[in-house]
Amino acid sequence: MRLLATILFLCSVVLSAKAQRRCGTVGYAQQGAFALNRPVGNASTDTVLNQRINIPVIIHVLYNTAEQNISDAQILSQLAVLNEDYNRLNADTVMTPNVFKPLAGNAKISFCLARLDVKGRATTGIIRTYTTQQSFTANDAMKYSAQGGDDAWDCTKYLNIWVCNLDSISLGYGTFPGGPADRDGVVVGYNVFGTVGVLRTPFNKGRTATHEIGHWLGLKHTWGDAICGDDSIADTPQQEYYNTGCPSFPHLSACSPNANGDMFMDFMDFTDDGCMNMFTVDQVMEMKSLFVAGGPRSSFLNAYQCDSLMPQGGALPQTPSGIDTVVVQPTISVYPNPAHEKVTIETSGFSVIGKTAYLYTATGIKILDVPVTQPKITVNLSGVPAGIYILRIGEVTNVFTAKIIHL
Repeated sequence: MRLLATILFLCSVVLSAKAQRRCGTVGYAQQGAFALNRPVGNASTDTVLNQRINIPVIIHVLYNTAEQNISDAQILSQLAVLNEDYNRLNADTVMTPNVFKPLAGNAKISFCLARLDVKGRATTGIIRTYTTQQSFTANDAMKYSAQGGDDAWDCTKYLNIWVCNLDSISLGYGTFPGGPADRDGVVVGYNVFGTVGVLRTPFNKGRTATHEIGHWLGLKHTWGDAICGDDSIADTPQQEYYNTGCPSFPHLSACSPNANGDMFMDFMDFTDDGCMNMFTVDQVMEMKSLFVAGGPRSSFLNAYQCDSLMPQGGALPQTPSGIDTVVVQPTISVYPNPAHEKVTIETSGFSVIGKTAYLYTATGIKILDVPVTQPKITVNLSGVPAGIYILRIGEVTNVFTAKIIHL
């Protein structure tokens, strides 16, 4: 286990000739110390290889003026950015310097607006609250209804994101894992959230939320918050200090290990939104290690709050008891069953082309999804541990489920 001294990172903008990201950690840290205790491990051995992780999100919009009550479209544009950035699908990956491209990682983490609230009722995932507070600072007042904010939802099931008017120098801040549950989450200024709507340049591409959620997933700043510091990530080159604006490659500093210089395009630096475009492979491993058994974010492996009809990674699909081979639809078969390395799904007379085959563990964790592109497909189980699994194809109606035993 590793004990990290605590900081909730506050990223801010200094009003100068050019707006810059800055970090004001000291004032926030003086409010209290929060320790991070979590396993240190290799995510590829502690979780299923290439497992996708779904994070249900609750957006707390706090507004004092109509402008601060941002639109659904602005919120959805931010979700789109997060899903691109954390899956290495962002179009600006082409801007990653060639020498750093082999180090770029895909976290396979997706974010979705919650569809079920804490009591199992339908929700849009967006909570709008009028506040008499004209602006908020980094004292966490926005996280409590008694202080003009909105109370956090269960942080073991939801990522809480508070969108509000932060004081004149602040962009946002995020909590490390392991802190108080009622403060856990991310705070982002309303005018740096998303890519459409009420925004200010050069922070209008949604990267403030990407950066702060990086902290929520255990990442430090690339310079380790010290002159030539250490961010505990092996494949991020040491750099003297944070970068601002949009440097030209290569950008060398006093402690650059080689001629490649700083990885200023990393999401955990302080460059402008348009110059950020990557996490590294080791940063991805660091984030995924939070989801190991007993880890501080492991509960999200069972999250189902994004699907009010058929939980993905939540409640198990209903399966006829005692059926192991051919199930629900007589025109669909699964073989061999039990299976070793591969299982074949064959259909006849029941169209599943264009749908997706999902594989769940016995506890309801989704570990594979395979597009059904033809009547007969083969699913590779070589990276899946031995055990009993549930196969599901279809949505709402014409749902096919089967129990699969992997030897």
